[in-house]
Amino acid sequence: VPAGSCFTRARVGGAPGPLSSPAAPLEGPQDTTLLFEGPYQYVLWLRPDLYTAKHTQWFYFRVQNTRKDPLYRFTIANLAKPTSLYSEGMRPLLYSQRDAQSRGIGWRRVGTHIRYYRGGTEEPATFRLSWTVRFPHDGDTCFFAHSYPYTYTDLQRYLGGLARDPSCWRYCAVRALCRSLAGNTVYLLTITSPAGAAAAKRVVVLSARAHPGESVGSWAMRGFLDFLLSAHPDARLLRRLFVFKVVPMLNPDGVVVGNSRCSLAGRDPNRAYGTALRGSFPGVWHLRAMVERVLAEREVVLYCDFHGHSRKNNVFMYGCDGSGAGLRLLQRVFPLMLSKNAPDKFSFPSCKFKVQKSKAGTGRVVMWRMGIANSYTMEVAFGGSTLGRRNSHFTVEDLKSLGYHLCDTLLDFCDPHPAKLQQCLSEVDALLRQRTGRETGSGWSDVSISELES
Repeated sequence: VPAGSCFTRARVGGAPGPLSSPAAPLEGPQDTTLLFEGPYQYVLWLRPDLYTAKHTQWFYFRVQNTRKDPLYRFTIANLAKPTSLYSEGMRPLLYSQRDAQSRGIGWRRVGTHIRYYRGGTEEPATFRLSWTVRFPHDGDTCFFAHSYPYTYTDLQRYLGGLARDPSCWRYCAVRALCRSLAGNTVYLLTITSPAGAAAAKRVVVLSARAHPGESVGSWAMRGFLDFLLSAHPDARLLRRLFVFKVVPMLNPDGVVVGNSRCSLAGRDPNRAYGTALRGSFPGVWHLRAMVERVLAEREVVLYCDFHGHSRKNNVFMYGCDGSGAGLRLLQRVFPLMLSKNAPDKFSFPSCKFKVQKSKAGTGRVVMWRMGIANSYTMEVAFGGSTLGRRNSHFTVEDLKSLGYHLCDTLLDFCDPHPAKLQQCLSEVDALLRQRTGRETGSGWSDVSISELES
């Protein structure tokens, strides 16, 4: 060991050298602050969702006055879920203001020595996420995030751009569905072409961000709107065939205050569709009322609510299992078609169609019971894809492409030439028979949902 040096840190990032300067200067002889030799380790505590004591998962925070040489360790100490994609290779996101301004580099995955583990023996249990990182610059301002942020301001800027584009006015109307508890506008987009037989058009209903921490859903929604509002021939065809009712941010209050799951009512809005009170859950109440009005006049061919998933990779759907062989097969067709159109992202084997009692108040179940046969929750992993030759994090472009793939699948599903539909029905039928050991020619009326899900 060189003279005047000693080993001072027996941990990740430890190095020989003199004692580090204290993390904070003492204010005088009466200052009783304990000083440690390591100013580069930080333990962070997430604030629970407002008016709750839980739902600690989403994080998005700023770090200023960075130094590029030290290896920093951050530990979030009070996460709620016992398992996480961080245990399967997912990494946090970093945004450097200097890199963004000088090199055009935005959010990127960073971190080494990533661990997700139980934090102690107390009950209820809490879990810790720990990672090390070197910052790219001295004196920089950086941000860390659980997933690519998409704020209420981002949505308003996007809608403002539509308002300034005269070409969109002919087929896109932006209105207020309602006001949130905090007075924020819950926006409703109605998208359809003046062309086509207006009275005969079927309806597609889409929504996102019931859970504010699931920003991956907003990026998928952004991709959907980008494509549907474009001049692409398939987009023009979709506008001619359907009326789209789109609520891109159902819970703006939760997004604004940084909640993970709840609205300002302190409860999960995606468990309130069945009993939603207008005063407590205005977004959910008005969305359901709007769908009821639409169903009185038209068929709703598809309902899909975009979410994020923290424990399973890839993209998949949760649906609802109808009674009768025809419905049981048909409700699996749209997800199967989507898996064929996005084979490197969408996993059909990960889809489930069981209606659990605990999910009775979700959008997909309530809309299905209102009469929408094809009613789904689309779950987008916070991590990435393990399909095909991929084993990588989703990028923003990957997330946006899901919107295009959903449009493409809608055209396949409603194609007047039924070849694709018949092929997928046959595949689903064969898959279920293989799972349950049933012979060709036998029906499905006597098969329980639990047996189909096994």
